[in-house]
Amino acid sequence: MKSMDIAQLMRISAGLCLGAFVSGSVNAEEKGGGGGDLRSAAQNPISSLISLPLKLTIDQGASNGDAQILNVNPVIPVTVGDWNLVNRALIPIANADGPIPGPDNPSPGPGDGASGLGDINYSLYFSPVKYDKVIWGVGPSINLPTASDDQLGSGKWSAGISAVALSQPKWGTVGGLVRQLWSFAGDDDRKDVNQTLIEPFLNYNLDDGWYLTTDLVIIANWEAKSDDRWTVPLGGGIGKLFKVREQPINAKLEAYYNVERPTGAPGWQISFQWAFLFPK
Repeated sequence: MKSMDIAQLMRISAGLCLGAFVSGSVNAEEKGGGGGDLRSAAQNPISSLISLPLKLTIDQGASNGDAQILNVNPVIPVTVGDWNLVNRALIPIANADGPIPGPDNPSPGPGDGASGLGDINYSLYFSPVKYDKVIWGVGPSINLPTASDDQLGSGKWSAGISAVALSQPKWGTVGGLVRQLWSFAGDDDRKDVNQTLIEPFLNYNLDDGWYLTTDLVIIANWEAKSDDRWTVPLGGGIGKLFKVREQPINAKLEAYYNVERPTGAPGWQISFQWAFLFPK
């Protein structure tokens, strides 16, 4: 994909997300997937709600240059007996001035910039349909070496396990996700993958579909040197649940600063998310 195509996607996504904040809101008590209100289902990454999030991240402040990444993240749950099988895919499309490491690209190849498809991640969570106060899910995760350029992917097949747990009191949602990946095949000339992702998240609900949010994607690359191992962001943002005609949409605007980061990683990022929701 050309740089101009990415730039056009960035402008369209940003306009759509910012437009959410002047749109009408959906009733927060409207029923959705997972047996609760629609906003709770949207904030639960393993609910029985089918969704299609589109998230545009703009990375700034990296020594290797800036980057724009559009993540397409379809979520398709299937109920089998007493279990929800939640299928989650992460499909990144990136435009980078230089190789920039990230959660699905722990060991980018050398180069001076690229645009195109990155490595696709797929996770399957097994989550009980019935639960008490804590909602949880666990299952396998795999990274596919689908990158169209070495700078946009690890060049390795990687697999491991991912788990998530959360609680949803009346005021919002609090929880966390943990994922560990190890490489098992791929380009022998590329670095092995041994990566831990820790993602605490919190949402505080406001009136008229609005909410405050923070979603910290903390990464440890165990193949890197000790002073280049961790990426630790701080920040947050605001979101809103609303409708365009009869289509429920969850939009978020967030900003994060990396208080700890490896060499070449971005200093800060801003992201826009536009998620289409399909309640059962």
